[in-house]
Amino acid sequence: MTETTKEIFENYQVRKTEKQKKAFRAYTKQIAERYGYAFRVEKGSFGSKNIVIGDPDTAKVLYTAHYDTCARLPFPNFITPKNFLIYLLYQLLLVAVIFAVAYVPGFVFSFISAKAEFHAILSFLPLLICYVLLFLMLWGPANKHTANDNTSGVTTLFDIMQALPEEEKSKVAFVFFDLEEAGLFGSSSFASQHKGVRKQTLVINFDCVSDGQTILFALKRTTKQYAQLLQQAFVPAPDIAVDVTANAFYPSDNASFKGGIGVAALKKSKLLGTLYMDRIHTERDVIYREENIQFLTQGAIRLAQML
Repeated sequence: MTETTKEIFENYQVRKTEKQKKAFRAYTKQIAERYGYAFRVEKGSFGSKNIVIGDPDTAKVLYTAHYDTCARLPFPNFITPKNFLIYLLYQLLLVAVIFAVAYVPGFVFSFISAKAEFHAILSFLPLLICYVLLFLMLWGPANKHTANDNTSGVTTLFDIMQALPEEEKSKVAFVFFDLEEAGLFGSSSFASQHKGVRKQTLVINFDCVSDGQTILFALKRTTKQYAQLLQQAFVPAPDIAVDVTANAFYPSDNASFKGGIGVAALKKSKLLGTLYMDRIHTERDVIYREENIQFLTQGAIRLAQML
């Protein structure tokens, strides 16, 4: 584990409030300047503040990760990038649970009380509960355990930044996106401010890359041409499999760019027969496979050298 990774886990693992984010940005500035990179913060919509290191408008590749962290939830965000049906069913199950929590109390109180005035008051209760639950999901107490989501992506960028050979630095820029958890606001703002990057540049987005032994590179129609290059740069290791595929989706900041590729670490389910991600957004998000970060760092440097 590098010194910057240790420092981030000890002092900057939670990056949810403006105070916490400001402290992290100051630390990032210190590290970037130590290694000779230009540093700036770009403001975007809904108060987002993206950290930009290097020159994204001239770089051949952007390595990105979101640095904001989520609220603590009682249930994980369960993602199956290669099986959309299972992912959709899980999301529908969560919606059903939220509606049950919101509407059951109202039905119970309505049944108990026969007074009309109580019925009028209780008719607003489900909507109020829904708003409270939504508020807690987005702005509730911070999840203090963010090893995978997305301290893993953040530390990957730091490690690449520090290990990148001097002669490759002009090819690479790094962007730490804000407000991914709230709806990709940071990356969408950045894309609108850098239209050339949005349309043309290769963007490798690291999001949740430390909990799982299969590294997924989720391509889309506009990034299929990079498949062979990625396979050459990120060569499978004895304990790490690589899946470069266009038959997957990954809901992260890579979606904001035509050249965006999502990178995630996944586990293989024998029961479901598919790759999956769990634990994130809960207190169980504590798995940090250092070998994953080292693997991605080495591959990202090889990719830069090949461009």
